[in-house]
Amino acid sequence: MNDEPLRKAVRRGLADEVADRVRDAIFGGRFPPGAPLREVELAESLGVSRGAVREGLAQLQREGLVRTGWHRPTTVVEATAVDVEEVYRVRAALDRLAAVTAMRLATQGQLDELDRLVDEMAAELDAGAGVPRLLALDMAFHDRIYEAAGNGRLTGAWQAVRSQVFLFQLQRVSLAHGQYRALVVDEHRELARLLRAGGTVEELDRLAAEHVDTARRSLLTLLTGPGNAEPDDLMAAE
Repeated sequence: MNDEPLRKAVRRGLADEVADRVRDAIFGGRFPPGAPLREVELAESLGVSRGAVREGLAQLQREGLVRTGWHRPTTVVEATAVDVEEVYRVRAALDRLAAVTAMRLATQGQLDELDRLVDEMAAELDAGAGVPRLLALDMAFHDRIYEAAGNGRLTGAWQAVRSQVFLFQLQRVSLAHGQYRALVVDEHRELARLLRAGGTVEELDRLAAEHVDTARRSLLTLLTGPGNAEPDDLMAAE
């Protein structure tokens, strides 16, 4: 066995904070899909070095939020049809497993929290809340379902795609704001109702899949047009 000591761990707190700040700005709509992220401007705005910004952007690139390349500007990811198919099909599989597991394991307090989040969505909608606020509540609702499922590896898989899901939902809603606002409360309230009522696994599995597939189809239609939204070789989530 090699007894050579490990290198000292390097504290990367500043880069993590940069990633958090830029991520929040993306999710808040300040940097929309396709927007450039310039190191010099971000460093000046955040009061940090360009090196910290570079590390923070590298973290966001690993999350799938930004794209960069040799001699190419760093930009916020714009969803393509391939991106949407991959991310939403992975999400559908994860959400279905999370929902049916949470149905068995959720506590009364966790179910109450889901209802509270749906009520807050409805109140914010009535008050004319902007897209970022509604999406934040939407994602918090699904975070609570994963927590209720109590499976650390499942939650880890969700966290691996969560940032891209948020970004793609942001792009979807920016293109079809009215459609999202018309569906967001009812879809989540029905999910919360089934989780509380203890419906059949099949019914909950179907609803969880449909919830994700509605978003997938909507964004594909907006990106490619109605004629290309459902290619023959792509099956709708079951």
